[in-house]
Amino acid sequence: MAHDIHAKLRFTSMSAQKVRLVVDLVRGKKAVDALNTLKFLPNVAARHVGKVLTSAVANAEENFGVSRDDLFVYRIFADEAPTRKWRRFGARGRFKPLLRRNSHITVVLREKE
Repeated sequence: MAHDIHAKLRFTSMSAQKVRLVVDLVRGKKAVDALNTLKFLPNVAARHVGKVLTSAVANAEENFGVSRDDLFVYRIFADEAPTRKWRRFGARGRFKPLLRRNSHITVVLREKE
């Protein structure tokens, strides 16, 4: 039976839209290849996704005794987290809301059969 190995990063201070650009590149890849891909991406989101993926691989090795060479990215996604709303005042006394978007990143690894 295949184990699902989970890791989550919650309330990352980056919009889910930006994180999804990186997440889509590593979905379905072998875990080692995905980590190498993320290491050389210029996006700031790649650093956050890399941390979660590294954590998931460590969970697999520590808790389930699975080798990192046998793992692949089964599911990976970025959801929206609560948005912080900041005040900004515009011309003519108008109110301009500034939205600081956050996201939750979830990684699920599986062992290759």
